Amino acid sequence: MTTITVALPDDLMTRLKQLAERHRVTPEELVRVSVEELVAEPEDVFQEALEEVLRKNQELYKRLAA
Repeated sequence: MTTITVALPDDLMTRLKQLAERHRVTPEELVRVSVEELVAEPEDVFQEALEEVLRKNQELYKRLAA
């Protein structure tokens, strides 16, 4: 199994821990299952989600590129 490290803002980590606790799993397990579900989705659903993320962050990407 491969390990990945992801930096999360404190508020997001807090929400992740709360959600994991409600589902009685670890935050790591919740993230792993979420990634599995995302990867298992049909390509068009993934593409739509990707385009939405890019659209929402378009201004940020422009500022970072400048």
